[in-house]
Amino acid sequence: MQTLVWRGLDEPRMEIARVERGAASLRADGTMIGVSFELRYELERDRLRVTVLGGPSIDVAPGETDFFDLGFSPLFNTLPVLRGLNGPTDFVMTFVRVPSLEVVRSEQRYEPLGERIVHYSSGSFEADIEFDEDGFVTRYEGLAERVG
Repeated sequence: MQTLVWRGLDEPRMEIARVERGAASLRADGTMIGVSFELRYELERDRLRVTVLGGPSIDVAPGETDFFDLGFSPLFNTLPVLRGLNGPTDFVMTFVRVPSLEVVRSEQRYEPLGERIVHYSSGSFEADIEFDEDGFVTRYEGLAERVG
């Protein structure tokens, strides 16, 4: 079990996640605190549970998508990296918007640039994401950086 902590770069926000990494999978539970919300999540291979304190809760399966993605969370960008990227790769995600917990389909592209940097794009949004040797985000351009 490993504990990871990120702070927001674009607005006040913190995330703490306790993760257990398998060969090509990840289990995690975490807390995210933003200016107007606090949420808790549990990630298993085929299940994501999210609760906004004082608000909605969801329990979703990935369906026919590749992975889950949770708004504002750098942890979830680890999922495609753990699978392995052999060049630019397109994924379809079950994306959970925060704090509404609206679930939408999201097409995302991960393009390795070398030195553990991946160029991420979804629609018109683009950012470079830096990863450590274990595949966890250390810095997500404009969104978050790891502090612990």
